[in-house]
Amino acid sequence: MARRSSSFVCQSCGAVTAKWVGRCESCGEWNSIVEEQTGGGIGGGPGRASRSKGRVVPLVGLSGDAKEAPRIQTNVAELDRVTGGGFVRGSALLVGGDPGIGKSTLLIQAAAQLAHLGHKTVYISGEEAIGQVRLRAERLGLSDAPVALAAETSVEDILATLEADTPPAMLILDSVQTLWTDQVESPPGTVTQVRASAQAMVRYAKKNGTTLVLVGHVTKDGQIAGPRVVEHMVDAVLYFEGDGAHQYRILRSVKNRFGATDEIGVFEMTGKGLVEVANPSALFLGDRTTSAPGAAVFAGLEGSRPLLIEIQALVAQSTLGTPRRAVIGWDNARLSMILAVLEARCGVRFSQHDVYLNVAGGLKINEPGADLAVAAALISSLSGLALPANCVYFGEVSLSGAIRPVAQAQSRLKEAEKLGFDQAICPEGNLKDGAGSAFKATGLAELGDFVAKLSAEASASGGT
Repeated sequence: MARRSSSFVCQSCGAVTAKWVGRCESCGEWNSIVEEQTGGGIGGGPGRASRSKGRVVPLVGLSGDAKEAPRIQTNVAELDRVTGGGFVRGSALLVGGDPGIGKSTLLIQAAAQLAHLGHKTVYISGEEAIGQVRLRAERLGLSDAPVALAAETSVEDILATLEADTPPAMLILDSVQTLWTDQVESPPGTVTQVRASAQAMVRYAKKNGTTLVLVGHVTKDGQIAGPRVVEHMVDAVLYFEGDGAHQYRILRSVKNRFGATDEIGVFEMTGKGLVEVANPSALFLGDRTTSAPGAAVFAGLEGSRPLLIEIQALVAQSTLGTPRRAVIGWDNARLSMILAVLEARCGVRFSQHDVYLNVAGGLKINEPGADLAVAAALISSLSGLALPANCVYFGEVSLSGAIRPVAQAQSRLKEAEKLGFDQAICPEGNLKDGAGSAFKATGLAELGDFVAKLSAEASASGGT
């Protein structure tokens, strides 16, 4: 009986099944199983590789000379911040983002900066023609940058072109889903092709010391399309986030072997491309209304950067049997937890009210230190009492109602002081670090103490 020459592969997670099924058992996606040829070559399995005796690999100890990896700085401060101080030679990066968010604009600006600094830069587009890329460069005022440009999708042709000349310092491939290699008998964009093409290009980058930047598409749920194995092959994964209604863009690092994760860079989309935002806190607080109830300023931390962000809450009487809970920019489950703690531990009832929560500026917050600021905004909206305009809030709320300390409280307060704030409501455990020495910081141990404090202020001012 002839051996089977094809397999069924999930296009979302890369899982392989023996037969076609309607739903992938690994990731749960429907209609994502596609039959692919199990060709050899770059993406071939171990059964098709020629068997040979392995070589002996020398084993060494942990001690020895360990030098800092050489980097290439782009002079784009926000991009260098996210990458950990510049691009590492021989590294591979994966940049993902929604269509039209500005991935190609950012990368062509970075390529032009590197080319002006004397580094050989190659930009290969698989989605746009050379004329389209030139038009974008002309709009951005980068036509004079000595960037080598090509429009090609064949991995073999790209490698032959690169090997015919000196290796570039940076190679940008836009995008990895358009690449294909003739050593795999699957159509472009499938899991096998994406994996094989990315593996071939990463191997070239490691061998020649070239910084490789791969652009990846994003699925509906915000994940980079293609197999997850591509994220494991690269050294850094960057997400370009933003809202079409806002001109601000956030470049976030979710994986970085040569720098910190969860680092962010802030850009503003203008008619001349992406412009760095030197002071993101002032940007996110630019249009703040200080007299309206339901708004609290959160002193947050994104990577190593402190940020002041306005959290807006609206609590309205509900006419439904099940009140609405709508969240933008924060975790919906965490909002439910804060509401439950306020009801069970503090006696504040939200069961007959609709709750809407929004993080101003289109930013997404993942830090639990925002719990206290969210609770303050909710209580302020429910009571109709505006919070002090010169006060910031941060602290993690536990299920028992205790306010737990957070990391780097001093950096948060310094950022608040720089923008004119002089009061802070923070966990009591953060005061022992001397973080509140230059601030009128009030430390709280329980969320109930904060609710009582606001109730006393409401009674004194005649509020409800």
